[in-house]
Parts: sequence; C-alpha cells; structure tokens
Amino acid sequence: MPTPMRPARRVAGDYAGHMAVTPPGWPAPPPSVPAVPPPDASPRMPPRRLGWRRVLVLTGVVLLIAACAVYMLYTLGTNLGLDALLVGVAAAVLPVPVLVACFLWLDRYEPEPLKYLIFCFAWGAFVSTAASLTVNTAGARLFERWELPSALTAVLVAPFIEELTKALGPILLLVFRRREWSGITDGLVYCGLSAVGFAMVENILYLGGLGYASGVDEWGPATGVRNVIVIFITRILFFGFAHPLFTSMTGVGLGIAARTADRRVRFLAPAAGLLLAMILHGTWNLLPSLVQATGQAAIFFLGIIALMVPIFFGMVGFAVWLRAWEGRLTERVLPDYVRAGWLTPPEVAALGSLGRRHAARVWARRVAGEPGLRAMRGYQFAATRLALLRDGMRRGLDRKAADRERTAREERQLLEAISAYRSFFVGRDPQVPVGIWDGQRYHLRFPDGSQRPVEAPDSPVVPIPVLLVPPAPPAYPAGYGPPGWYGPGPAAPWPPGRH
Repeated sequence: MPTPMRPARRVAGDYAGHMAVTPPGWPAPPPSVPAVPPPDASPRMPPRRLGWRRVLVLTGVVLLIAACAVYMLYTLGTNLGLDALLVGVAAAVLPVPVLVACFLWLDRYEPEPLKYLIFCFAWGAFVSTAASLTVNTAGARLFERWELPSALTAVLVAPFIEELTKALGPILLLVFRRREWSGITDGLVYCGLSAVGFAMVENILYLGGLGYASGVDEWGPATGVRNVIVIFITRILFFGFAHPLFTSMTGVGLGIAARTADRRVRFLAPAAGLLLAMILHGTWNLLPSLVQATGQAAIFFLGIIALMVPIFFGMVGFAVWLRAWEGRLTERVLPDYVRAGWLTPPEVAALGSLGRRHAARVWARRVAGEPGLRAMRGYQFAATRLALLRDGMRRGLDRKAADRERTAREERQLLEAISAYRSFFVGRDPQVPVGIWDGQRYHLRFPDGSQRPVEAPDSPVVPIPVLLVPPAPPAYPAGYGPPGWYGPGPAAPWPPGRH
C-alpha cells in the first residue's frame, strides 16, 4: 500500500487555532495564503467530470422517476378522488421530516450529497411504488383467478417486489457512484430514505383510501376524519419504522459490499441483506393474516414483542455504534498523514468526535467569521473523505491501475483542499506561540527566543496546532507519482544550527 504523500514543509500555528505573525528567521507562509478571506468565499471540493455515458444514464433515471411520479399521481387521484388524495397527502407527509432527520443524524461525519439523498427518496416514493402497485395488483388478480385468498399477495408477493424495488435505487448509486459510499452508514441512509419515500406514498393509499374515502362513503366527512386519525396512530405513530427497518437490512449488505475487495462478498452481502429484508417484511405481513385466520389477536402482539421490537432496538443500537465508529475512523487512519507531516496529532484528535468538531467550528467562526466557519466545515469534510479514501487503500478496493491512479489524484486533491481551507482561519488568533511540525516532533520558539524540538505528547490537547498552507506539490507524476511513491520527505524545519 502506498505511503501518504509528503509535503515539502509544514508550518504550524495552533487550532483552536493560533498562528501569530511569523517571527524573523522563520519560514514564511507561501504568498498564496490570503491575508483576509473574501466575505463571500465558500470553499468547495473540485467538481467531478461526467462522461457522456453517465449523462445518458442520469437523464434516463430522471425521466423514469418523473414518469413514475406522473403515473402515481394519476393513479392515486383516479382511485381516491381529489379530497381523499389531499387529506392522504397532508397526513402522510407529517412523519416524513422526523424520519428523514433520523437518517441525516446518522450521516453527520461525512454528509452525502443532497442530490443523492433526493434521488433515493424520490426513487422509493415513485419508482418503487409504481412497480410494486402494478405487480401487487397483478398478483392479487392471479390469486383470485386461482381461487386463493387475496391475503397471500401481502405475504408472497409484496415483500419481494417492494424490497427489491426499494433497493434498486441505492444499488444504482453503488454501481455508478461507488466512491461516494463510505460504508454501512451510507447504506442505511440511502436505503432508509428510499423506504421513507415508499412508506409516504403507501400511507397516502391507506390514509386517503381506507381512511377518509371509506369513512365519507359510509357516514360522512366526520367519520372519514376519525378513520384518518385512527390509521395515523396505529400505522404511523406505532409502526412507522417498519419499512425503513426492513430495507435497512439491504443497506447493511450494500454497505459491506462497498468497502470490501472480495468479489464474492460484494455479491453475497447485498443478496443476503435483501433476502433478510424480504423475510422480515413477509413475516410482518403474515401476522395480521394469521390473526384474521385464527381470530387470535394475541398472535400479532406476541409477534411484535418477540420479533420486531428486539430487531428494531438492535438495529438502532447498531446504527448508533456505527456512527461513533465512523467518527473514530479518522483517529485510526489519519496518523499516516501525521507521520508524513501533513497533519499534527492534535489536529487528528479534534476530528474524532462531533463535540470536538463543533468546538473547532465555533473557534473558526470567532477568529474568521462566516468564511472561517464554512472553511472549517469544508476542512472537516475533506479530512473525513481523506480518511475514508485511505481506508479504501488499506482494504485494496481499487483493483485496476486506472482506479489506483484516480485514487492517488483524489488524495492529492483532498490534501490541497485541506491546505486551502486552513488559509481561511489560520493566523487569526495570536494567543499561542508559533511552531513547526515535521512529521515526528514539534519545533517551537519559546518566549526567551530559543528554538528547540519538542516531542508530541501522548495525549493530544486542544487548542491544537494547525498547519499553514504548504508550497504547492510538484505536478503529477514527477512529484506525486503513481500509487506507491509519493515524493521526497519533508525539508528541515529550519537551517541546521538554529535550535
């Protein structure tokens, strides 16, 4: 595995921040460091180029989602009527922000692009529901022709078509945007949002059709409203987690596949997750069918208590643990860049928890205003992406030479982005002496004017040193080179004899 790219030289101030004016005789920061960031500056990652094939696929997917949305709107409007449709939409949308916020909470360390989140939600809401409605209706008619109970559709057909179609959107992302997947957390987020979109449209059918429209036809609008309230409480407040829980099993499998180099695991993990999701979904649908066939309501409650509740809380605990694990990934991986001189030990420690990241953003805003705050957010995002990229190198995810070359270029882009983000907030807080980190130790200037190396403490502390923007790395491939060679070691922090 390649070693991290080494910078030519790094100058450190402090992180919760603090680089004072460079003393005489010390290396000056390169002229590219801005004295004051522009007030409208907004740091961004380098844009990605799209090939014509990807453009065609993207266009086709967008048209497919739009067509399915029109189809579902027409079908729901025709079957429910305008009043029932509006009531169903108003009630079904209410829990969506809460469920979406739960999945976004899981994704705090490395937030996924908004366009991918919207894609997964829209895929579940329109494509999955359109395909499932068509297949389930055909299955019900087939069972009716065979003189079999229509309830079999919910047990033998719906779980398979619904879980498969909900998963297809995230699977497309995995195939065409695998580098955007950081692991199981992304699988839970993408599949969870697809399930939330599906559940929202399905709830429109229940709330607007079985609830409001049936009540109006039987006794009038008051009964329709009462039915909507009852269904909302029983179906959404009590069991609104069902669809996201089922599809999260597929998300775990897809997340494992995204971070493994074993081709067998890449196929078997999603297949196993999808099969488990179908089994759970089918079991859930089987419970009311058993109650109806036996007349024993206790079967439903025993099934919930013995099966669904433990699985639900187990998945919640697993997701919370996984979120903390993703935060600690930076502490496990980024020390490679500390030894290479790109980062300092406390700088890595400040990325290890959301509390420390928040403290860093508060400091950046205090010393550099809104541009500093945006830069700190970009810095933390780039550092997390760098840790994930490095972790992928360790796992051997890139088998082709072209993929390894692309990974090396992305690593360089992230390192350059980190250096650029620092220029927005470094040097704003003159409370801590200037220091230089050379990859092994600090070189500090003390109040009496002496300069000497100081070993890094065992436990990094905050405020932490922050490195200034280094000289631009040599052009690829001479200074960066293919994976496996990352240029010369860091230069001496200052001329010999100055200690």
